[in-house]
This record gives sequence, C-alpha cells and structure tokens, in this order.
Amino acid sequence: MRKSLWLVTVLVVLGLMMAACGGGATQAPAAAPTTAAKPADKAAAPAGGAAASGKVIKFIGDANPKQWELDLVAAFEKQPGGVKVEYIKGPDSATERLAQYLQFLSAQSGDIDVYQIDVIWPGILADHMIDLKSGVPADEVNAHFKAIVDNNTVGGKLVGLPRFTDAGLLYYRKDLLQKYGYSNPPATWKELEDMAAKIQDGERKAGNDAFWGFVWQGDRYEGLTCDALEWQVSQGGGVIIDPDKKITINNPQAAAAFDRARSWVGKISPPGVTTYKEEDSRGVWQAGNAAFMRNWPYAYSLGQAADSKIKDKFDVVPIPKGEGANARNADTLGGWQLAVSKYSKNQKEAIEFVRYLAGKTGQKTSATQGSLLPTIGDLYKDADVLKAAPFFGSLFPVFSGGAVARPSTVSSDRYNEVSTAYFTQVQRVLTGEIKGAEAVANIEKDLQRIMK
Repeated sequence: MRKSLWLVTVLVVLGLMMAACGGGATQAPAAAPTTAAKPADKAAAPAGGAAASGKVIKFIGDANPKQWELDLVAAFEKQPGGVKVEYIKGPDSATERLAQYLQFLSAQSGDIDVYQIDVIWPGILADHMIDLKSGVPADEVNAHFKAIVDNNTVGGKLVGLPRFTDAGLLYYRKDLLQKYGYSNPPATWKELEDMAAKIQDGERKAGNDAFWGFVWQGDRYEGLTCDALEWQVSQGGGVIIDPDKKITINNPQAAAAFDRARSWVGKISPPGVTTYKEEDSRGVWQAGNAAFMRNWPYAYSLGQAADSKIKDKFDVVPIPKGEGANARNADTLGGWQLAVSKYSKNQKEAIEFVRYLAGKTGQKTSATQGSLLPTIGDLYKDADVLKAAPFFGSLFPVFSGGAVARPSTVSSDRYNEVSTAYFTQVQRVLTGEIKGAEAVANIEKDLQRIMK
C-alpha cells in the first residue's frame, strides 16, 4: 500500500469520477493539504439515552442524512452501554469524500472512528482499517451476501461490513412489451436487440420521433466501467483482472461484447449515448422515450413518483446475458460499507455501532424507511420490507449470486488507474475510433504497466 501523501495528490489529479452507488459522476476535489482537516459539518441526532460510559464515537456518513437515519443513530445510543454518536456529514462528491478520508488516515488521525466507504474503496483503505472479523461474530458476517463480503476482504482482512448494496439492473416498459406482443422481458442481448428495434420502429411510426429502444451509460467515467463489465462478463468475456492478479481482459469474447455495444449506437441507442451518465439515461427513460434502460435501483422510486410519465408502466430484471456457453447474468456490484479506523481510540464501541447499523435492525430500517437494498438475504423475504418496497423481492437473485465486483480489491490503490484505462479504451470502441480487439489489447498493455 502506498501510504505517502503523494498518493492523495495523484488520486486528486486523476480526478476519477468514483461511483457512490455505482458510477455517478462527481467533481474532482482540490489538492489535498499535508495535514488532516478537522471534520466540521455535523448532523445533530435526536437525544438518546444517557451516555453512561462517557464514550463518544464519531461517524462520517452521508452529506445529507435523512431523519430516519438520525433516528437509527439515536436508537443505538439507547442500547446498553450508553455510547454517544457524533454524526459527521461527509462530502456529497464521492471523489471528494475519498480525498478527505485519505487526509485523515494518512495523518493517522483518530478524529473519525467509523467511516462509510464505497464498495470500490476497501483495497485503497485497507491498511488504515481494523479487521472486523476480530470483533464481529462469524454468523453475522456470513449473513451478508458472499460476493460483497469477498469484495470487502483484502488479504484475508475484512475491511468493511456491508451496510446496503446496489447493482446494475435492466428496466423495461411492461406496457410496451405487451403492446408489441412480448410476454416476457429479454433474457439475452439478442432478445433485447430484437425487442428494442421492433418497439422503437413502432413508436416512431406512431409519431414519437424521440423514442429509442435502449439507453445506458456511455460517457468516459466510472459508470462506463460498470456497464462495460456487465457486457463483458455476461457474454463470456471473464473479468478484467482475476483474484490471482492475472490480467484476463484480452480475449475474443470481451472484444466482441464491446463491438456489440458499439452496434447499438445510433441504431437502438441514441448517438449521444456515448456522453450519457445515469441521469441522462433516466431523463430519456422517465420522459417515456425508451423501451429499456440500464441503471441502478435508485431510478425505480423516481420512476414511480406521482408526476412520472411511466408510473406503474415498468419493472426491472437482471442484466441480459449472451448466447454462448459461458454466458451468464452479470450485474455490477455497488453499495456502501462501514469500516473502523485502526487509529480510533474507541474501537470496541465503534465495532458495536457498525454491527448495529449493518445488522438486521439497521438494515431493515434502511430498507423500509430509505429504500436501501439490504445485504442480508433474509430481509428480502421480510413482510415489512416487501410491503415498503415490493420490487425488492425480484432483486434477490441479483444480489445473492449474480452481482459482479469491479477489480478494486485485487488492484488495491491502483484501482483508479485500472478503471480509467478500461473505460477510456471501451469508449474509443463506442465512438468508432477503434475495434474491440484493439481495445482489449490496449487495456491489457496498460494494466501490465499499472499492476507492476
């Protein structure tokens, strides 16, 4: 692990747009100072029980915590032991938040006890966090989805306990599938292509010239890494770097997957899709101008808003798969975790707080009050959870086995460079500059240099 502050500056200069729940665009922060700044913005939780222990732990979380989250913190304060929690608001930008975390941790600051970290950060932050296996019972750890626990484990060390998850999904218009004679959503890319073309042609003939078959994220940023990884894995192209650090990207299936995505541009997807991020795609979709959309679960509740043109007209399924022998459903993993700083003077109390927020009580509250997807499988069968968010039930197969992690753990502090090399070459394919075979060869060459 490169621990110097030089790393912080490099990360900032790279300005990679990190994914908060999976690929959202963010702004690059200013260069990090050489000393850790004190966290200033605090959210006041409602008064809890008496702090009999006199312990106060500091938790850095969301930029704008909801009242239910502050109530959850207050409920923990009422637990035996009377530990108080000071909620620190993290920056809204994930990139800025990572830079701030690195300021504190590189200075070995004990100002923060518990950090909420992105799913792609465990490898970057591993040296600064304790091994949660030392304080969290094995049955609690094993209750979470294995793919996420594996993602959060670096060199045998459990860096973070999952708080909630995210994964790429395919949104589809139920009404339009029925209108054009389809009884089921697409299970393969070929089915999606055929359905998208037919529905697009029909809707345009009916007078909607702005209608497209399929919208997704094609801009040159972290979100494209998420989309492209789904194309690659789902069509038998394997992963970018395997768990043994072997670079596996350069194969015909991965090249063909990228060429296939290129064939969508201007045909069933807008020519401008190569500049789309999540909200660009959602804008087209929610205006009623697309049959299919790849996006994250957050778009579901927005699409069901009272003023949405597509309210009650859509549903979600896993990302389609290819037609080959090694084809599979592959939805890119997102979400946030809870980690305890090894510089904390209150590690025992911090672990208990993490267990509470990441446990069944905390995750059920997050699911029913905040529509955050649990990482504990049993909650996908919970009546209260399904009443609050009925679509959660259909997502269980995605998170229990189909989600695919980006190579953030295996590439550790080099992940920014790895992802940038990947999405840069993929986008060159999407814009017609190069073919898939050249892209995967270029990525392999770049990764060999980065991973030395």
